[in-house]
Amino acid sequence: MERIAFKMKLHEGCAAEYKKRHDEIWPELPRFIKDAGVHDYSIFLDEDTNTLIGVLKADNPALIAEFGKSDLMQRWWRYMSDIMASNPDGSTVVMPLKEVFYLK
Repeated sequence: MERIAFKMKLHEGCAAEYKKRHDEIWPELPRFIKDAGVHDYSIFLDEDTNTLIGVLKADNPALIAEFGKSDLMQRWWRYMSDIMASNPDGSTVVMPLKEVFYLK
């Protein structure tokens, strides 16, 4: 299992809406993510910079790269694109983070 961390950018003033959408997450999306071998997934918000930090554990990180081929994930990205930085294809801009310390 590999730990993965990344950051995303939330548009100014959209923190409450981001939280609301995740509180009301489509039931099929957590199942899809878990079925891909993702565990212990959290997203944190730095309110000073509107930076979202995602941290997860993945059985097979290569499967995460395949998420974008899923209609479900593409629909989620479109749904979130009005409140987050997005790529031209509608996917969320995700910047990987390098681990520099881990205390087990």
